[in-house]
Amino acid sequence: MKILADQNMPLVEQYFADFGEVERFDGRKLTPEQLINVDVLLTRSVTNVNHELLAQANKLSFVGTATIGIDHIDTQLLHDRNIAFTSAPGCNAVAVAEYVISSLFALSQENARPLCGQTIGIVGMGNIGTCLSQKLKALNVDVLLCDPIKHEQGLLQEHVALDELLAQSDVVTFHVPLIKSGEHKTLHMMNKERLKALKPETTLINASRGDVIDNQALLEVMEAGADLDIVLDVWEKEPNILTELLEHVRYASVHIAGHTLEGKARGTQMLYQKLCDLKGVEVSKSLDDFLPIPAITNATVTQSLSEQDIARLVHLIYDVRRDDGILLRHLEGEGFDSLRKNYPVRREFSTLFLQGDSPQLAALSQLGFSIAK
Repeated sequence: MKILADQNMPLVEQYFADFGEVERFDGRKLTPEQLINVDVLLTRSVTNVNHELLAQANKLSFVGTATIGIDHIDTQLLHDRNIAFTSAPGCNAVAVAEYVISSLFALSQENARPLCGQTIGIVGMGNIGTCLSQKLKALNVDVLLCDPIKHEQGLLQEHVALDELLAQSDVVTFHVPLIKSGEHKTLHMMNKERLKALKPETTLINASRGDVIDNQALLEVMEAGADLDIVLDVWEKEPNILTELLEHVRYASVHIAGHTLEGKARGTQMLYQKLCDLKGVEVSKSLDDFLPIPAITNATVTQSLSEQDIARLVHLIYDVRRDDGILLRHLEGEGFDSLRKNYPVRREFSTLFLQGDSPQLAALSQLGFSIAK
């Protein structure tokens, strides 16, 4: 069996070598010729799996994308050709939620504006939005939820309409798939009209799909003097992003919100588990077999913590300002894709085990930290 895997997907050899030969490819440069005699294709969001790419795929029986979104995959084509398919829903939900939380604490520190009492609007209540809302329960904030599809399905009773959420929220964070048409279109969901209507000092975070915010409209609104704090991990027309927008963004990164070591490895593991299921093979490998022990694993919490103390714990594991600095210093020289490919190792809150007698250990556990027994 020949397995073709994106070069940025971790642990493929460790998980899949027992199935056959593993060969790596550049996600943006994969050609139809490379799929000749390939049995398994493992990809990420930068590769469009369509008629053109599969024109010479004579043996392909399984396609897996180690991502939540599948707008880069022609699933109907795979179905028509009897090619099994799976994605990795939820694999990076924790990572993206922690990216948002790190951003919230960083802005709170720099703006001297406590999170306590702020209203945070979450648009999109899939795996990531749900994970984020659960983590935010550990903080003294009000949370508004918007997901019209889930509301119509009877799965979200507390749904708030988008424009109402935008008017009421101090922070709006987007976690929606890219839907290009129809009643629930998310393409340019944040158009110029909605951007102009945001109240002063609103924080806008996009860690979903770049096209959810009209980047040109956002640039024009910011150049006109809008008082907004913008956090962008995703951009329109990646990797050729609108660089003029950078000077108006508080924290910018190269589509890495979900790129914790755990998040990326979970995606690989989910594809491995699906292939095992398809082949009738017992699942025998897990993340614990491969993930390294982080440099810092334990901390003692002996008293009640202030918001700033919690922020320090969060930023001990991950500070979004690191990634903002990397982009600003190196984008011109190295380019968007190179920075994404060479993204430094980042771990999740759960790698830090807390011990002690602080009354806030339960809240810290809800935020994602582990509690030592």
